[in-house]
Amino acid sequence: MSGTSEPGAASGADGENGAAGRVRQDLFSRSALGVFRLNGQFMAVAEELAKPAGLTAAWWQVLGAVLKEPLPVSGIARAMGITRQSVQRIADLLVERGLAEYVPNPAHRRAKLLRPTDEGLASVRRINPGHATFADRLAGTLGEAELAETVRVLERLIDAMETVTEASTGPVPDSGPESGGRTVTETASAVTEP
Repeated sequence: MSGTSEPGAASGADGENGAAGRVRQDLFSRSALGVFRLNGQFMAVAEELAKPAGLTAAWWQVLGAVLKEPLPVSGIARAMGITRQSVQRIADLLVERGLAEYVPNPAHRRAKLLRPTDEGLASVRRINPGHATFADRLAGTLGEAELAETVRVLERLIDAMETVTEASTGPVPDSGPESGGRTVTETASAVTEP
């Protein structure tokens, strides 16, 4: 995803030699590259926060998705924007280590629900002080109002991307709140509030 158009690339439908189309393409590329970089930064911070609790960022991410309610692996994957196979592997590790357990799913006989054990909840609670300190530092640097606006814009971008990708590929099966779909705000509070 480069920030510039290739020579001979399709021009925009604006009738101005594709100038508006190239601007949109550049904005799309810049936003994607920014999100990729931000994801790397968030994951590095999450690794540091999770380490003292004996977790990895990925383990914390999956446990955090099920703090408020048990979810099937597919629901966790949708809420976190990662593959079902990755979540399955991590969920199995969490169960093996006693941090989570599978429980029957009344809505689906074969797709068990994942929920944290008391030990898993205690691990996430050990992250909370460092998480709160980092959140305070970030809000202090960016400003609380600007941080809230950033979250709002990210949630709008997520919704727009889901709309655009669903329009080109069809609806995602079992998506939405009833199957574990959550906003960034709902997911974020779930990660730290057992």
